[in-house]
Amino acid sequence: MRMREPLWVVDLGRIRYGEALDLQRRLVATKIAQRETPDVLFVLEHPPVITLGRNAREENIVTPRETLEAMGFDIFHVERGGDVTYHGPGQLVGYPILDLHRVPKPKDVGWFVWAMQEAVIRALARYGITGERIEKVIGVWVRGRELPPLDDSFDEATRAALAAAVTQFSDRKIAAIGARIKEWVSYHGFALNVNTDLRHFDLIVPCGLRDRGVTSMQAELGREIPMGEIKPVVARTFAEVMEREIEWHTLDDVVPFLASEPIHG
Repeated sequence: MRMREPLWVVDLGRIRYGEALDLQRRLVATKIAQRETPDVLFVLEHPPVITLGRNAREENIVTPRETLEAMGFDIFHVERGGDVTYHGPGQLVGYPILDLHRVPKPKDVGWFVWAMQEAVIRALARYGITGERIEKVIGVWVRGRELPPLDDSFDEATRAALAAAVTQFSDRKIAAIGARIKEWVSYHGFALNVNTDLRHFDLIVPCGLRDRGVTSMQAELGREIPMGEIKPVVARTFAEVMEREIEWHTLDDVVPFLASEPIHG
Protein backbone atom coordinates (compact mmCIF):
# COMPACT_ATOMS: atom_id res chain seq x y z
CA MET A 1 0.00 0.00 0.00
CA ARG A 2 1.55 3.27 -1.11
CA MET A 3 2.12 6.09 1.34
CA ARG A 4 -0.25 8.98 0.89
CA GLU A 5 1.24 12.39 0.30
CA PRO A 6 0.73 14.93 3.08
CA LEU A 7 -1.75 17.77 2.88
CA TRP A 8 -0.79 20.69 5.08
CA VAL A 9 -3.82 22.23 6.77
CA VAL A 10 -3.33 25.72 8.20
CA ASP A 11 -5.99 27.43 10.31
CA LEU A 12 -5.71 31.17 9.72
CA GLY A 13 -8.51 32.08 12.13
CA ARG A 14 -10.32 35.24 11.07
CA ILE A 15 -8.28 37.15 8.51
CA ARG A 16 -9.05 40.05 6.17
CA TYR A 17 -9.69 39.02 2.60
CA GLY A 18 -6.80 41.03 1.14
CA GLU A 19 -4.29 39.42 3.49
CA ALA A 20 -5.49 35.91 2.67
CA LEU A 21 -5.44 36.68 -1.05
CA ASP A 22 -1.83 37.88 -0.81
CA LEU A 23 -0.84 34.68 1.03
CA GLN A 24 -2.46 32.57 -1.68
CA ARG A 25 -0.86 34.44 -4.55
CA ARG A 26 2.60 34.33 -2.99
CA LEU A 27 2.36 30.61 -2.25
CA VAL A 28 1.11 29.94 -5.78
CA ALA A 29 4.10 31.83 -7.18
CA THR A 30 6.44 29.56 -5.21
CA LYS A 31 4.61 26.36 -6.18
CA ILE A 32 4.82 27.23 -9.87
CA ALA A 33 8.58 27.75 -9.57
CA GLN A 34 9.22 24.89 -7.11
CA ARG A 35 6.77 22.04 -7.61
CA GLU A 36 7.95 20.18 -4.50
CA THR A 37 6.49 22.93 -2.28
CA PRO A 38 3.88 21.36 0.06
CA ASP A 39 0.24 21.36 -0.95
CA VAL A 40 -1.71 23.49 1.54
CA LEU A 41 -5.34 23.90 2.55
CA PHE A 42 -5.99 27.19 4.35
CA VAL A 43 -9.13 27.13 6.54
CA LEU A 44 -10.42 30.44 7.85
CA GLU A 45 -13.15 33.02 8.27
CA HIS A 46 -13.27 36.54 6.83
CA PRO A 47 -14.69 39.78 8.17
CA PRO A 48 -17.59 40.92 5.93
CA VAL A 49 -16.47 41.17 2.31
CA ILE A 50 -18.04 41.03 -1.13
CA THR A 51 -16.00 39.62 -4.00
CA LEU A 52 -16.64 39.75 -7.73
CA GLY A 53 -15.27 36.93 -9.87
CA ARG A 54 -14.23 37.04 -13.52
CA ASN A 55 -17.83 36.68 -14.73
CA ALA A 56 -19.40 39.08 -12.23
CA ARG A 57 -21.86 41.79 -13.17
CA GLU A 58 -21.85 44.97 -11.12
CA GLU A 59 -25.65 45.08 -11.00
CA ASN A 60 -25.57 41.96 -8.83
CA ILE A 61 -24.39 44.18 -5.99
CA VAL A 62 -27.80 45.65 -5.16
CA THR A 63 -26.63 47.84 -2.28
CA PRO A 64 -24.78 51.12 -2.95
CA ARG A 65 -21.05 50.78 -2.42
CA GLU A 66 -20.94 53.71 -0.02
CA THR A 67 -23.53 51.93 2.13
CA LEU A 68 -21.50 48.73 2.11
CA GLU A 69 -18.33 50.59 3.01
CA ALA A 70 -20.14 52.38 5.84
CA MET A 71 -21.21 48.94 7.11
CA GLY A 72 -17.54 47.88 7.17
CA PHE A 73 -17.60 45.67 4.07
CA ASP A 74 -14.54 45.32 1.86
CA ILE A 75 -15.11 44.85 -1.89
CA PHE A 76 -12.69 43.00 -4.19
CA HIS A 77 -12.53 42.16 -7.88
CA VAL A 78 -10.67 38.84 -8.11
CA GLU A 79 -9.53 36.25 -10.63
CA ARG A 80 -11.65 33.31 -9.47
CA GLY A 81 -14.52 31.99 -11.56
CA GLY A 82 -18.11 32.91 -10.85
CA ASP A 83 -20.12 36.02 -10.09
CA VAL A 84 -20.69 37.97 -6.87
CA THR A 85 -20.47 36.35 -3.46
CA TYR A 86 -20.31 37.25 0.21
CA HIS A 87 -17.89 36.06 2.88
CA GLY A 88 -18.20 36.83 6.55
CA PRO A 89 -18.04 35.58 10.13
CA GLY A 90 -19.57 32.16 10.65
CA GLN A 91 -18.64 31.02 7.16
CA LEU A 92 -15.90 28.41 6.76
CA VAL A 93 -13.67 29.26 3.82
CA GLY A 94 -11.21 26.77 2.36
CA TYR A 95 -8.40 27.80 0.01
CA PRO A 96 -6.60 24.74 -1.45
CA ILE A 97 -3.21 25.61 -2.92
CA LEU A 98 -2.57 22.38 -4.79
CA ASP A 99 -0.43 21.16 -7.65
CA LEU A 100 -3.08 19.58 -9.88
CA HIS A 101 -0.49 17.24 -11.37
CA ARG A 102 -0.60 15.40 -8.01
CA VAL A 103 -4.33 14.93 -7.38
CA PRO A 104 -6.23 11.67 -8.10
CA LYS A 105 -7.33 12.94 -11.53
CA PRO A 106 -4.41 15.08 -12.67
CA LYS A 107 -4.97 18.25 -14.69
CA ASP A 108 -8.76 17.81 -14.68
CA VAL A 109 -10.40 21.06 -13.60
CA GLY A 110 -13.89 19.56 -13.75
CA TRP A 111 -12.84 16.81 -11.36
CA PHE A 112 -11.24 19.35 -9.03
CA VAL A 113 -14.51 21.30 -8.79
CA TRP A 114 -16.34 18.00 -8.21
CA ALA A 115 -13.84 17.13 -5.47
CA MET A 116 -14.43 20.39 -3.58
CA GLN A 117 -18.17 19.78 -3.79
CA GLU A 118 -17.68 16.20 -2.62
CA ALA A 119 -15.65 17.26 0.41
CA VAL A 120 -18.43 19.61 1.50
CA ILE A 121 -21.17 17.05 0.79
CA ARG A 122 -19.38 14.44 2.92
CA ALA A 123 -18.89 16.92 5.77
CA LEU A 124 -22.57 17.90 5.69
CA ALA A 125 -23.60 14.24 5.74
CA ARG A 126 -21.85 13.83 9.08
CA TYR A 127 -24.35 16.33 10.48
CA GLY A 128 -27.34 14.72 8.81
CA ILE A 129 -27.62 17.38 6.09
CA THR A 130 -28.04 16.17 2.51
CA GLY A 131 -25.95 18.33 0.22
CA GLU A 132 -26.52 18.01 -3.51
CA ARG A 133 -25.12 19.11 -6.85
CA ILE A 134 -27.37 20.88 -9.35
CA GLU A 135 -26.38 20.54 -13.00
CA LYS A 136 -24.85 23.68 -14.54
CA VAL A 137 -24.99 25.56 -11.21
CA ILE A 138 -21.73 25.15 -9.31
CA GLY A 139 -21.90 24.88 -5.54
CA VAL A 140 -23.51 22.63 -2.96
CA TRP A 141 -27.26 22.83 -2.44
CA VAL A 142 -29.93 21.80 0.05
CA ARG A 143 -33.40 21.05 -1.31
CA GLY A 144 -36.80 21.14 0.42
CA ARG A 145 -38.67 23.71 2.47
CA GLU A 146 -38.83 22.43 6.04
CA LEU A 147 -37.43 24.58 8.85
CA PRO A 148 -36.22 22.59 11.87
CA PRO A 149 -37.17 23.53 15.44
CA LEU A 150 -34.92 26.35 16.62
CA ASP A 151 -33.44 26.27 20.11
CA ASP A 152 -34.03 29.05 22.64
CA SER A 153 -30.77 30.89 21.85
CA PHE A 154 -32.31 32.57 18.77
CA ASP A 155 -34.05 35.94 19.13
CA GLU A 156 -37.19 36.72 17.15
CA ALA A 157 -35.39 38.70 14.42
CA THR A 158 -32.97 35.83 13.80
CA ARG A 159 -35.81 33.30 13.77
CA ALA A 160 -37.66 35.36 11.17
CA ALA A 161 -34.55 35.75 9.00
CA LEU A 162 -33.78 32.03 9.09
CA ALA A 163 -37.38 31.14 8.31
CA ALA A 164 -37.46 33.53 5.35
CA ALA A 165 -34.18 32.17 3.97
CA VAL A 166 -35.22 28.54 4.25
CA THR A 167 -38.85 28.67 3.16
CA GLN A 168 -38.69 31.16 0.29
CA PHE A 169 -36.76 28.86 -2.06
CA SER A 170 -36.75 25.09 -2.50
CA ASP A 171 -33.12 25.12 -3.75
CA ARG A 172 -30.78 26.82 -1.31
CA LYS A 173 -27.02 27.18 -1.68
CA ILE A 174 -25.12 26.15 1.41
CA ALA A 175 -21.63 26.32 -0.13
CA ALA A 176 -20.14 28.40 -2.92
CA ILE A 177 -17.22 27.28 -5.06
CA GLY A 178 -14.97 29.40 -7.23
CA ALA A 179 -11.41 28.49 -8.14
CA ARG A 180 -8.56 29.81 -10.22
CA ILE A 181 -5.94 27.57 -11.84
CA LYS A 182 -2.55 29.07 -12.75
CA GLU A 183 -0.10 26.73 -14.48
CA TRP A 184 -1.95 23.81 -12.84
CA VAL A 185 -1.75 25.26 -9.34
CA SER A 186 -5.11 25.98 -7.70
CA TYR A 187 -6.16 28.83 -5.46
CA HIS A 188 -9.36 30.44 -4.18
CA GLY A 189 -11.74 27.54 -3.36
CA PHE A 190 -14.94 26.99 -1.38
CA ALA A 191 -17.06 28.70 1.27
CA LEU A 192 -19.46 26.77 3.52
CA ASN A 193 -22.18 28.66 5.38
CA VAL A 194 -21.98 27.37 8.94
CA ASN A 195 -23.39 30.09 11.23
CA THR A 196 -23.38 32.82 8.60
CA ASP A 197 -25.65 35.87 8.95
CA LEU A 198 -27.84 35.08 5.94
CA ARG A 199 -29.28 38.61 5.92
CA HIS A 200 -26.01 39.80 4.40
CA PHE A 201 -26.80 37.86 1.22
CA ASP A 202 -29.72 40.27 0.68
CA LEU A 203 -27.12 42.92 -0.16
CA ILE A 204 -26.23 41.08 -3.38
CA VAL A 205 -27.64 38.63 -5.89
CA PRO A 206 -25.59 35.63 -4.71
CA CYS A 207 -23.65 34.13 -7.62
CA GLY A 208 -26.01 36.04 -9.94
CA LEU A 209 -28.87 33.59 -9.25
CA ARG A 210 -32.15 35.37 -8.57
CA ASP A 211 -34.34 32.27 -8.45
CA ARG A 212 -32.46 30.37 -5.75
CA GLY A 213 -31.81 31.03 -2.09
CA VAL A 214 -29.09 30.53 0.49
CA THR A 215 -28.94 28.60 3.72
CA SER A 216 -26.50 27.59 6.44
CA MET A 217 -25.85 24.60 8.65
CA GLN A 218 -27.30 26.61 11.51
CA ALA A 219 -30.52 27.25 9.58
CA GLU A 220 -30.86 23.61 8.56
CA LEU A 221 -30.12 22.16 12.00
CA GLY A 222 -31.63 24.80 14.27
CA ARG A 223 -28.46 25.19 16.32
CA GLU A 224 -25.06 26.83 16.14
CA ILE A 225 -22.09 24.73 15.03
CA PRO A 226 -18.76 25.64 16.69
CA MET A 227 -16.23 26.63 14.05
CA GLY A 228 -13.54 24.75 15.95
CA GLU A 229 -15.63 21.61 15.45
CA ILE A 230 -16.45 21.93 11.74
CA LYS A 231 -12.98 22.97 10.51
CA PRO A 232 -11.31 19.58 11.15
CA VAL A 233 -14.35 17.76 9.76
CA VAL A 234 -14.08 19.60 6.44
CA ALA A 235 -10.29 19.25 6.43
CA ARG A 236 -10.66 15.48 6.85
CA THR A 237 -13.25 15.06 4.12
CA PHE A 238 -11.18 17.20 1.76
CA ALA A 239 -8.10 15.08 2.48
CA GLU A 240 -10.15 11.90 1.92
CA VAL A 241 -11.26 13.04 -1.51
CA MET A 242 -7.71 14.10 -2.41
CA GLU A 243 -6.33 10.80 -1.03
CA ARG A 244 -3.97 12.64 1.31
CA GLU A 245 -2.86 12.48 4.94
CA ILE A 246 -3.51 15.60 6.98
CA GLU A 247 -0.65 17.43 8.66
CA TRP A 248 -1.71 20.40 10.77
CA HIS A 249 0.67 23.33 10.50
CA THR A 250 0.85 26.98 11.47
CA LEU A 251 1.27 30.02 9.25
CA ASP A 252 4.86 30.29 10.53
CA ASP A 253 5.55 26.94 8.84
CA VAL A 254 4.27 28.31 5.52
CA VAL A 255 6.07 31.67 5.61
CA PRO A 256 9.41 30.27 4.31
CA PHE A 257 7.57 29.11 1.17
CA LEU A 258 6.03 32.49 0.36
CA ALA A 259 7.47 34.24 -2.68
CA SER A 260 8.53 37.85 -2.26
CA GLU A 261 6.20 38.81 -5.11
CA PRO A 262 2.69 37.41 -5.62
CA ILE A 263 1.43 35.83 -8.81
CA HIS A 264 -1.03 37.99 -10.74
CA GLY A 265 -4.03 36.72 -12.68
